[in-house]
Amino acid sequence: MFKNTMKTGVLLAGLGGLIIAVSGILGGGSSASLTIGLVLALVMVGGSYWFSDKLALRSAKAQVITREQAPEFYGMVEQLAQRANMPMPTVAVSPDAQPNAFATGRGPKNAVVCATQGLLETLPRDEVEGVMAHELMHVKHRDILIGSVAAAIATAISFMAQMAMFSSMFGGRDRRSGNPIAMLAVALLAPIAASLIQMAVSRSREYEADRGAAELLGSGEPLARALQRIEAIAAQRPMAVQPAQAQAYIHNPLAEARSSRGGGPNMAKLFSTHPPTDERIRRLLTI
Repeated sequence: MFKNTMKTGVLLAGLGGLIIAVSGILGGGSSASLTIGLVLALVMVGGSYWFSDKLALRSAKAQVITREQAPEFYGMVEQLAQRANMPMPTVAVSPDAQPNAFATGRGPKNAVVCATQGLLETLPRDEVEGVMAHELMHVKHRDILIGSVAAAIATAISFMAQMAMFSSMFGGRDRRSGNPIAMLAVALLAPIAASLIQMAVSRSREYEADRGAAELLGSGEPLARALQRIEAIAAQRPMAVQPAQAQAYIHNPLAEARSSRGGGPNMAKLFSTHPPTDERIRRLLTI
């Protein structure tokens, strides 16, 4: 737990340092571009964070359910929430056939956990329990807030870079604006660096939710088996999800069928919001 928490802190600090550095290079020491970028990013991402539950449910075409509609599934989530000493979240089911699940909401008091119909129909009970324990850990660890902070900073950096690029192309003759080549290089590379750090934050939180779920259940084996089964079936059952919502799912619903075995680092892994399934399974089986 401490290792992943520290990693998240370091990555968020890295994003903060990056935005300060980019502001200094592109703004010539001025804080105007930083202020504009941060304000716009906070408005966009803050709105998304505040209405995250409604946006996610609408995107997944999910319906909120009651105990009477799905007593076994609802009771499972209720028992897990009690065991984790958390408020009972809103429970929803999406009609998608791909086995998957996500959690959303601003915090434990207004959280939503959602499973697809494919998850409930395909996986055995103990594996569904492992998946839902993982989603509850995202809620408990306030990962929606952490992800929103990272997204806000990354969005601000991208906005500043675009402003700098337009400035260098259409009016950057002011000598005080600095070297136009350096500005162009920063404008191109800064958003990539911000995206890499943002994706690393997301992967770190996935590992932490896996660990928390294993500790809650007393074993990482059910979730490990669930992840293996989900990855195998997901490739055969496409799922239409908006890219902005894909990172919320326990398995990336937009990922192509591929195995992470035997391969070294590549660009797809660097920009992935989810860790390799094989690595997640390996870690779970050691808990």
